[in-house]
Amino acid sequence: MSLSQRSREIRSGFAPAFWVANSTEIFERVAYYSTTAVLAIFLHEQLHFSTILTGWLMSISGLVVYALPVLAGSLADRFGFRRALLFAYLLLTIGYFLLGSLDASWMDPLRRALGDKWLVLGVLLIPALGPGMVKPVVAGTIARTSTEEVRSLGYSIYYTLVNIGGAIGPMMAFLVRKQLGLGIENVFRVASACVFLMFWVTLFFYREPADSGEPKVASVGAAILNMFVVLGNLRFVAFLAIVSGFYVIFWQVWISAPLFIRGYVDPNADVDRVMSIEAVTVILCQIAVTYLTRRLPAVQAIALGFLVAALSWAILAVHPSMWGFAALLVVLALGEVTQAGRYYEYCSRLAPPGQQGLYMGYAFLPIAVGYFIAGPLGGYLLHEFGVVLHEPARMWWVIVAIGVAAAALMWLYDKIVRKNSPAPDLA
Repeated sequence: MSLSQRSREIRSGFAPAFWVANSTEIFERVAYYSTTAVLAIFLHEQLHFSTILTGWLMSISGLVVYALPVLAGSLADRFGFRRALLFAYLLLTIGYFLLGSLDASWMDPLRRALGDKWLVLGVLLIPALGPGMVKPVVAGTIARTSTEEVRSLGYSIYYTLVNIGGAIGPMMAFLVRKQLGLGIENVFRVASACVFLMFWVTLFFYREPADSGEPKVASVGAAILNMFVVLGNLRFVAFLAIVSGFYVIFWQVWISAPLFIRGYVDPNADVDRVMSIEAVTVILCQIAVTYLTRRLPAVQAIALGFLVAALSWAILAVHPSMWGFAALLVVLALGEVTQAGRYYEYCSRLAPPGQQGLYMGYAFLPIAVGYFIAGPLGGYLLHEFGVVLHEPARMWWVIVAIGVAAAALMWLYDKIVRKNSPAPDLA
């Protein structure tokens, strides 16, 4: 195919809703990663929660963010992508604003009635509901608004834009918090403004994508029952469970690593500014890494990515410093792009007609499980190795071991699946 033919395919292969949905996703990710970059520090240093409680609060919030797509995707299939997006952006607007207002005097009655822990948990759960709706809608929009010839490119664009948001978010947090001197509270308020703007963009510019006559689920009950149909695919469930191991180690970047750096390396470290390195590396290296690993069978490429990501944490164990953290982020990103390039497309191709939202929701389930485990695990390891044993850097060897185990299990999964029945091609 000539370059001009491919160019025409790309220009005609995406409906307008594709570009609108992906544009709003950038701002949603900027808001999410700007707040996540400072959330652990906010909970531990400003609200004075322990590392273990901080880990638990973040794990519950993360579980909701990444598990909700399983249900939200099926409901979006039923009620429409546009309504789901509008509702999600309103929830995010309210939730981020409330997070930035936890110290406000008008919150005092709630604080006295509920206590700090339960108030913070309740407020955290409001913005946690938003991304869980946005993710399957945007991913499902790609499935419905891109032709077969450019669908792989569509998911590459989506993944790149997510990482652009992931790169900008922590830098925005640093700008608001440090450079402008507005404090962590205003990071949440700026995030609220970002997603509120996306509510209006969705209202005026996003149009429900055509479903090409695909059947919709008959009721909300049927949508929920569809979840259990997917869970009946034991091979797919096993695959998702192993992938969860990768996210147990990945989320330590946002949960325990900031507290480790501020607690045992430099109490004034600008961790949020450094965090952008991971997403920037993903953006710069995605095409090259995808090309270099193109001949690897997909599951083997995923196992390799897990192994690279696991070994990245050895850097912080050996060299606990800001430079070590920066190097870790580069290597972790290389592991991420090695395994993630084919993942979303695989899940979308498993979806029966009319259930793109449902199946794309399941693509986020391992992220949810990994986050839920990562929070309390990271808090416990920080306490045990830092406070009890006074050897905090040794905690990272536990993270390395978990990642290596996930890589080994993925390799074993590949061997078993290939022996018993050919797995769907993830390429």
